[in-house]
Amino acid sequence: ELDVINAMTGDDLVTFVNQKLFPSLKHFKDTAVSPDTLEYKIGEIFDELRNKISSGYNMREIINKIDSLKFQSVDDKHEMTVLYEDKIKRMGNAGRNGGEYYTPRPLIRTIVKIIDPRIGETVYDPACGSAGFLCEAFNYMQEQVHSVADNETLQKATFFGKEKKGLPYIIATMNMIFHGVAAPNIIRSNTLAENLATIQERDRKHVILANPPFGGSERTEVLQNFDIRTSETAYMFMQHFIKMLKVNGRAGIVIKNTFLSNGDAAALRRKLLEECNLHTILDLPSGVFTGAGVKTVVLFFTKGEPTRKIWYYQLNLGRTLGKTNPLSEADLEDFVNLQKTQAESENSWMLDVSTLGDDCDLSVKNPNKPEVVDNRTTADILNAIAELNEDSARLIKEIKEML
Repeated sequence: ELDVINAMTGDDLVTFVNQKLFPSLKHFKDTAVSPDTLEYKIGEIFDELRNKISSGYNMREIINKIDSLKFQSVDDKHEMTVLYEDKIKRMGNAGRNGGEYYTPRPLIRTIVKIIDPRIGETVYDPACGSAGFLCEAFNYMQEQVHSVADNETLQKATFFGKEKKGLPYIIATMNMIFHGVAAPNIIRSNTLAENLATIQERDRKHVILANPPFGGSERTEVLQNFDIRTSETAYMFMQHFIKMLKVNGRAGIVIKNTFLSNGDAAALRRKLLEECNLHTILDLPSGVFTGAGVKTVVLFFTKGEPTRKIWYYQLNLGRTLGKTNPLSEADLEDFVNLQKTQAESENSWMLDVSTLGDDCDLSVKNPNKPEVVDNRTTADILNAIAELNEDSARLIKEIKEML
């Protein structure tokens, strides 16, 4: 029980946290037996963290609230995981860079279901953000655990992630710990700075699941790591994915839909079609990524043989997606069911790659349905505009506060 009389507060508490507690926790990294221990990960987390609570009185109030929480039971831990995921989701909804933290979980679970990772395979996300793909893959594969050895494999030799930025790296590591991976194999690293020519067979992975950042910027020397020169980070990541997959390895990649037709990506599309079997393209509607304002597709491919036919599925929901009306797993059930046999329907069709031109344009052109007309009501459009205005106002406020 808290010793109210002797408990530190005010400046004394801030000094203790900054000069003793954080350095002590950071030191765990130096004293841990190995990098694949929880102690080492705690040290890494506090190596990245800085205390931003300047008021010792506020800090004492926060500590008291945390001290009142229970973490012992499975239910307690599950509740904490749900709360943590909800916080990540709120960060994802907060602005145009939300995808850095949050890819909608119904979409991730669907991608994982299609890829179907198995015990003994390695699962990799080189731009892991909050580790949503790795956490959902862990949840999916837990059902395959039938022995102590299976659990050991799942804990220590299955999931691998990299994240360039400090805050997402911390969020990702904590997220995996909350989900049950005691010492996550996530490192803070700029994946794109790694030379593709140095990747060996032992480095390659069975499964890659990712939603790589797009529109970012990299140093000139980083751009030179790639055979197909581009300044678009998502296109650099695509080259990394292809290189990092084992033969017969499988990938599920979320990417901006302009990849399918952009002239700058023609050589990359050709490389993908020649070296991998791009068997499925899922076309997503606007609004899947709240606040991002972009349309995306999901590419499903297997490395080792060229693409001959591509099965497309166009997700038409008949409603406007947004914060109050997000994507659900039920929305994707028809896609999952049809994808098993790649059946044709009003929303799905097959493309013969031999009919493509030199630019390998993979644009979504549904031959089974006329061009979709925006049938939203005036009220729907006004609500969408209001939502965008709300996001803009919040961003402007945040910028002003920083200034």
